[in-house]
Amino acid sequence: MKKHTIDLSQYQIRTDLAIEAVKESKEKIESEVKQYKNIKVTKTYLDNHMANQIQKQEGNYITIEFEDVTDYQNRKQVTEVLEITLNELLNELNIQDNDTCLIIGLGNKKSTPDALGPLSIDNILVTRHLFLYDVPEEGFRNVSAIIPGVTGTTGIETSDLIKSIINTIQPNFVIAIDALASKSIERVNKTIQISDTGIHPGSGVGNARKEISQKTLGIPVIAIGIPTVVDAVTIVSDTIQYMHKHYAFHKNYQKSPMHNLTVSSQINYLKKEIKVNEEDKKNLLGIVGSLNEEDIKQLLSEVLTPIGYNLMVTTKEIDFIIENLSQILGQGINQALHKKIKDN
Repeated sequence: MKKHTIDLSQYQIRTDLAIEAVKESKEKIESEVKQYKNIKVTKTYLDNHMANQIQKQEGNYITIEFEDVTDYQNRKQVTEVLEITLNELLNELNIQDNDTCLIIGLGNKKSTPDALGPLSIDNILVTRHLFLYDVPEEGFRNVSAIIPGVTGTTGIETSDLIKSIINTIQPNFVIAIDALASKSIERVNKTIQISDTGIHPGSGVGNARKEISQKTLGIPVIAIGIPTVVDAVTIVSDTIQYMHKHYAFHKNYQKSPMHNLTVSSQINYLKKEIKVNEEDKKNLLGIVGSLNEEDIKQLLSEVLTPIGYNLMVTTKEIDFIIENLSQILGQGINQALHKKIKDN
């Protein structure tokens, strides 16, 4: 029988997050990590060589990781960390307090997972119209905002529309907000990525448009995004990894004295140190269990992509989460751009 060889290189897992690409890179890439209570901030600079290796743009990538934004205190903490992080990047880019800003909310307001950009604009304090008539009190920046819509609705390439606006109002820098795609369930709605490399609308869902960056616009572009979707390959692959951990945890848990005192179903095994050996993987899932994580993802891509079942998926409470996340982005940006707001 003729041996069949499968080329898995064409089936790539979608992610917009540099931190995920860095994690899987064979190159050694240094990162600076800060901790603000239970919020983790990772800053990574990719030079031209590193950027090419992981297929990202050269520049700074800052990742803010958090657990929950469903209550006021958590939202407040994430907002404060976003403000601090954004101010640091503004200083590094040598952006002054009197520099004018255009904020762009990318995405489709009619599609909830893609509505992060437009809904964030609803929470932005715009002031350009005030500067046209009079100079507001000190502490407020000249800020304008736009929701350009999507090409399928307007018939206009988003980057072309933005160029026209920039030629008219001539801002000093741009902040672009967009929903992203992740290759990890754990990061969905729980990660903010900030970069000075610009943004490629639709790239995370396989619908790449023209980039919006300093190279195309001629002024600094700060991109802010949150992953709101994952593909089916990611969900199945992560579930397999969780099954391995679940199996290994409960196998060892049965031997522990705690077994007689605690209901095992109430224990979050992901918060435990779990060693999963190869024998356990094979016992649980046979041949599939013997594959490493990347091989499993590639195999799933080969199975699902050709038949159109590698769907993009989001969480069931996405309406509530997007509302909270858009408030965080809006308020965090406001506090970073308008010093008067923070002073009050």
